[in-house]
Amino acid sequence: MHAASAPSPTSAPAPTTARHTPAAPAASESGVPAPGGGRTAALLTLLGSGLSNQTGAAIGSLAFPVLGPLGVVAVRQYVAAIALFAVARPPLRSFTRHQWWPVLLLALVFGTMNLSLYTAIDRIGLGLAVTLEFLGPLAIALSAARRRIDACCALVAAAGVVTLMRPQPSADYPGMGLGLLAAVCWASYILLNRTVGRRVPGAQGSAAAAAVSALMFLPVGIVLALRNPPTPTALGYAVAAGVLASAVPYLADMFTLRRVPAAAFGLFMSVNPVLAGLVGWVVLGQNLGPVEWAAVGAVVAANALSILTARH
Repeated sequence: MHAASAPSPTSAPAPTTARHTPAAPAASESGVPAPGGGRTAALLTLLGSGLSNQTGAAIGSLAFPVLGPLGVVAVRQYVAAIALFAVARPPLRSFTRHQWWPVLLLALVFGTMNLSLYTAIDRIGLGLAVTLEFLGPLAIALSAARRRIDACCALVAAAGVVTLMRPQPSADYPGMGLGLLAAVCWASYILLNRTVGRRVPGAQGSAAAAAVSALMFLPVGIVLALRNPPTPTALGYAVAAGVLASAVPYLADMFTLRRVPAAAFGLFMSVNPVLAGLVGWVVLGQNLGPVEWAAVGAVVAANALSILTARH
């Protein structure tokens, strides 16, 4: 879905939720955060971006009966590639082998991440899928910590996950497994983005990875279109998912990451599992019970506590 966004490739990973868009320059690049007014505007933009991201995923799921998760992800990859190419315009012919191999790996992870997430959304709902995927960046952030408070945060997050995956008659373990696969992909995405950022300037490497990922899904899109031609409505839902969950968050991150500290960005982004639960409820009618909401809250609280107590 995503794609969130990842921390800057040149900075230490901070906990952020899935945005499925390549990393934008971090606020620390300018050295000085924006003044109060600019920071408020950036935080409001970040909130709008989170709502856009989760709403896009919800709208995309409306096309599942016609296109399936695979078809929706294919269209989303096309939209992401177009948007990123328009912004970054990477000179693909000048890339060296040293630059291409992490870009290709990033493309593979990019596609797998979105496909596993959207398939999980189809099986277990938006809120639970996004919460499980959120464990990827959270695990990276906590793995680099050596404080007792971070160990406590890890335990709180683990308790939330165990609660979400507790045995129930209606439990969909394959769907949960796909959510965890998306988390692994998101963690890999963050680490690969750092490598790409060191070898390819700006967002050119991420744009190239999005283009390669779109090419990987091109045969899929052709086969699906020939077997079961999509209706205009379903295609519109899939395109909307690409715009709202890829293009809009990417542009929003370019704005906010230059105006707020990385810690504030990570803290604010930690509410995305909550936003996913709310959007899933309002748009898709996917109701989470009190126990599920408590588990989502535990994962979000673990991320927020780790950031708030971090030494800068």
